[in-house]
Amino acid sequence: MDVQRKKRSWAEPYKIKVVEPLKVTTREERQRALTEAGYNTFLLRSEDVYIDLLTDSGTNAMSDYQWAGMMLGDEAYAGSRNFYHLEEAVQKYYGYKYLVPTHQGRGAEHIISQILIKPGMFVPGNMYFTTTRLHQELAGGTFVDVIIDEAHDPANEHPFKGNVDLNKLEALVKRVGADKIPYITIGVTVNMAGGQPVSMENLRAVRQFCQKHKIRVILDATRAVENAYFIQARENGYQLKSIAGILKEMCSYSDGATMSGKKDLLVNIGGFLALNDWDVFEEARNMVVVYEGLHTYGGLAGRDMEAMARGIEESVQQDHIRARIGQIEYVGEKLRAAGVPIVLPVGGHAIFLDAKRFLPHVKQVEFPAQTLAAELYLESGIRSMERGIVSAGRNKETGDHYYPKLELVRLTFPRRVYTQAHCDVTVEAVEEVFDRRSSIKGLKMVYEPKYLRFFQARFERLA
Repeated sequence: MDVQRKKRSWAEPYKIKVVEPLKVTTREERQRALTEAGYNTFLLRSEDVYIDLLTDSGTNAMSDYQWAGMMLGDEAYAGSRNFYHLEEAVQKYYGYKYLVPTHQGRGAEHIISQILIKPGMFVPGNMYFTTTRLHQELAGGTFVDVIIDEAHDPANEHPFKGNVDLNKLEALVKRVGADKIPYITIGVTVNMAGGQPVSMENLRAVRQFCQKHKIRVILDATRAVENAYFIQARENGYQLKSIAGILKEMCSYSDGATMSGKKDLLVNIGGFLALNDWDVFEEARNMVVVYEGLHTYGGLAGRDMEAMARGIEESVQQDHIRARIGQIEYVGEKLRAAGVPIVLPVGGHAIFLDAKRFLPHVKQVEFPAQTLAAELYLESGIRSMERGIVSAGRNKETGDHYYPKLELVRLTFPRRVYTQAHCDVTVEAVEEVFDRRSSIKGLKMVYEPKYLRFFQARFERLA
């Protein structure tokens, strides 16, 4: 007779070597900090934060292998050996021919936008990302969302909600002409949709369509390793393939990629633009000198490039990525069991609370996601991020708010930083806010900056 085994507990596949003390504050101290920050979690001082789930960008813990590499930084102005280590790692694991280092991902977004976009062009993508869309608009382009409809429904459990809708893409080509579309941006995974992945089948189909119409494919590969994990877990034919092999196949269906190394690549600063087209690369390595630094350092110290090269190696290790995604799934399962509304299926880098269902009495113009992020901090000292109407910004022609279908609060877990105990504390704090949700009132915006308002906007409580 078969004996069913009890499911074993899991533990993080690393041990702690250095610790950073955390500050526990009182509710009165948090209220004071929140008021001073204008109810914007970006404006809180990190010393006033207990568990920081604002972002996974640059907040990762580096390994001893990476720290050892930092001591081997070749800080030559030109031709640093660390650049060549990074170039070799990108060629080996991502498969692109040419590399332009940048200080972070938005440096790469700026360069590719300025090179390929001309005023009046249209840039399709599988849902916008804030900095990507702004760079495209500043270059004279117009972003067009071509993601599948399921991505805009937080309760839909489609396994690949990041997929491009080829019918939407074809309709855009027919409306404006392929010559007005310099490239399509494909985020793998899609941050604003809840960290949702793109299937290999979809990437392959988009590539075939774009080759037919002579449209470039540019990946936002910031979390491509996480996307590879979901392909391995969810797509037929990939269960026995390595993360490294899946990653390289994903990239083979594109012409280039922008990368923020501050996420998948386990570093605190750094990024790159990777390309296969020599002419575009030649223009990019000229531009990087103007905006970032020489083409062999791109605004980075040699030690930072070395840490990123070593982070690429570590990022594709199966134990690492399984534990990274497993931590997110653990929190998601507990919140779902408690009835807390979250985006499903659980994505790669964060849990996304569905603020519309969490606070149904707060109108979207009263910023429910911003309100929920503020309340979670007030309750527990946990910092999260709004991803809704504030992040969406305004229509540059009409001045009206964009009203996205998704109004989310992102609980973003840095890699290799927090333990399962921190996860449990987070779940309990969210449940406590959920229990008193009916008493929560919305916010009004009292200061709005010109660009990317979610970073610096200020709010006050509604009476």
